[in-house]
Formats: sequence, structure tokens, C-alpha cells
Amino acid sequence: MDGEELTEQETALYDRQIRVWGVDAQRRLSKSHILVTGISGTIVEFCKNIVLAGVGSVTLMDDRMVTEESMWANFLITPDENMWNNKSVAEICCDGLREFNPMVHVSVEKGNLSSFDGEFYDKFSAVVVGRCSLATKKKINEICRKRPNRIAFYSVDCRDSCGEIFVDLQNYSYAQKKLEETVECRLQYSSFEEAIAVPWKSLPRRASKLYFAMRVIEKYEQDEGRTPGETSIADLPNVLKLKKLLCEEQSVNESQIPDGLLERLLAGNIEHPPVCAIIGGILGQEVIKMISGKGDPIKNFFFYDVMDGKGIIEDVSTPEQS
Repeated sequence: MDGEELTEQETALYDRQIRVWGVDAQRRLSKSHILVTGISGTIVEFCKNIVLAGVGSVTLMDDRMVTEESMWANFLITPDENMWNNKSVAEICCDGLREFNPMVHVSVEKGNLSSFDGEFYDKFSAVVVGRCSLATKKKINEICRKRPNRIAFYSVDCRDSCGEIFVDLQNYSYAQKKLEETVECRLQYSSFEEAIAVPWKSLPRRASKLYFAMRVIEKYEQDEGRTPGETSIADLPNVLKLKKLLCEEQSVNESQIPDGLLERLLAGNIEHPPVCAIIGGILGQEVIKMISGKGDPIKNFFFYDVMDGKGIIEDVSTPEQS
């Protein structure tokens, strides 16, 4: 794994995907290191995909003890309580992921990611955070941006039958085929904090309603000191008041954020496995694109709602980064 060339064993194992994206892309994958925190059903689907693709290593962080609720959308946690008694979510998932591809080093790091200093991040190619607080997203994204080598940042949140992915690749270059030639494309990304600070009224009229709804829920959880997902339908009246206030501040019509959508996001604290598979698949594809340098990456939000079955990409960036 540490050499410049793929081993004979790697070449044989990854033969089919090498035929798709080439040996150079596979070599980059085998030398990449991914840090993942906040393990959920969506995150597990993502990890499965990148482990099968042949990344160099995956480091899992989630010290929560396994509960019956943890099993709902996480296929790596078995119903047998004796298998996960006194083990953390990360430890159980680590054991399961290793079985998918023994050539990928899967390990567990204990602790809270936001408490680690910047040097800890330097060994990683990308950091992926599952459902976490607004403050945590901002902090970890900012740490990634301040490191000497570029560290890609992804956040993902799946609630009820909806999902959101945010991507920050900072200054990113990739190859794109146009007719008979390959050209280099460059993209400049906003940080998460910069993106959500973009005035709502400056966004296209047809912008995803899920974008606005997620910002309302996120703000409500922060104001109330709630853990992400620690909401219920009982919070709806107060969330609707916050929606009204934010729409007035942002000069946006309240119809841009349907009450029914907010109700679904509040009540749907349990992930739906089919939605996890879709969002986790998209996220895995994006990380593989970033590492390989092949394919147009998402810039910078992706939304999915099973109610209409659509996946929508929204570029929410400051003017200089659009």
C-alpha cells in the first residue's frame, strides 16, 4: 500500500474498476485516508462503498454505545445483543467493514473530533461528518481549511426520507473530457459558514426548499441547545415561529419553506434504509471523484427527497466563488 505502484494482489482485486477509471485513479485511491465521524445508516453505506472501492484507510470516530435504535438503518449492527454489548458504534462498524475488503485498513479513533488539534487532521485526504451540530460543522470545516495540505470536507445529514450533502474542496482541479481532448477544470468552494451566510433572497427562485428547511431546523437545534435530531413534532409550533422570523429577516416568502416539510424533518428522527443507500452512494461517489480527479464534483450542496424522487445540486456560494 505504501509503494508507488499497485501490488499484484491489488491489481487483481480491483481489476474491474481499474478498467473503468484507470490504474492512476486506483493508485490514488489506495493512498488516500478518510476520517469519518457521526456514524449513521447513511455513513455506513458511504463507508461500505469506499472500502469496496479500495481506499487506503478509513478511520471511524463515534464513542456512543450501541443501542436498539442504532440498529434501525445500520446494517453492520446485528440484532444479537451479545455481539455488541459494551461496544461503541465505531467498534462494531469497524469489525463489519473489515470483512468487506481486508486490504483496506479500518480503525477506530476514540474521542470527540472537534477537540483534536489541527495536526491530527494532516494525515487525512478527506473528513466526513455525519449528523452533527451547526457549530461543529463550522469548526471542523475551518480546521480542514487551515491545514497546509488540502483536506476535503463533507457533511451529510439524513432525516426521515430526506438527505443533504455539503461539499468543500477548497480550490480544486480535475480533468474533464471534451470531445477529443482532456481539459483541466478549476473550482473554488465556499466554506460551510460562508455558504449558509449567503442571503436567501440572492438564491434562485427555484432553489431547493429542503435547503431552507434544513437551515431552519439547524438554527432551532442550535438555539435550543439540542443534539441534532433531538426534535419531535411537539417542536413544530416553535419551529414555525422561527421560520417566520427568518423569512422576514431574509426577505423571502414563507411559502419557500412548506410547513409539511418542516413537520417531516422534525418527526422523522429515524433514517430510512433506502434513502441511506441513495445518499451514502452519492457521497461515496463524490469522495472517489475527489481522490481520483475524474468526473464533475458536486458544488456544493446535494439534496434528495423521496417524495419527488429527485436529486438536486445547488451551488450556494459567495459571489467571488460562484
